[in-house]
Amino acid sequence: MIIAVDGPAASGKGTLSKRLASHYRLQYLDTGLLYRAVGALVLASGGDLDDVETAVSAARALDLDHLDPDPLRGAGTGEAASRVAALPDVRQSLLELQRAFATRAPGAVLDGRDIGTVICPDANAKLFVTATPETRADRRYKELTGRGESADFDTVLADIHKRDARDMGRAIAPLRPAEDAHLLDTTEMDIDTAFRNAVRLIEASLSEA
Repeated sequence: MIIAVDGPAASGKGTLSKRLASHYRLQYLDTGLLYRAVGALVLASGGDLDDVETAVSAARALDLDHLDPDPLRGAGTGEAASRVAALPDVRQSLLELQRAFATRAPGAVLDGRDIGTVICPDANAKLFVTATPETRADRRYKELTGRGESADFDTVLADIHKRDARDMGRAIAPLRPAEDAHLLDTTEMDIDTAFRNAVRLIEASLSEA
């Protein structure tokens, strides 16, 4: 079974996807982490984030089984991820890697921005998780300060708007709901409420299959 969970930054899709993977006993992949890793590798090498050859080389060097998420969660890697994710050759380099993960037994929950539309268009269930920009900025601000990082709410909100515009406006695999995805707006939901609603929507999808 494959569950695709898409949505913009800080919508809650990552936390939700982890709980869904545990609930359904499936593997979990945060595909945004791949782009963060590519961006981090480019920055570490002193390369240009807009240089296609450098970014593609970084993408091909990734090992899904040895990605350490903690160093990749900062605001800087989020910006780098959004920039390299706009490069079509980088997306193509990571496409088969993500699809191969999705087809590992017993199945997987993948979260990202183009899972239901590009990576796994035949997923058994698809969710598009969203929330208002202000809610998402507040969540990201609390996440950053909770890790002891310095953050300013207005700056975080501006970054949310900038990333949304880039993700939705790119020519290849733009952020958008799949036609058969269930919309889940988590603006007024805590994680437990969001999880219950997500399971309800997934079960509805499975029963329709």
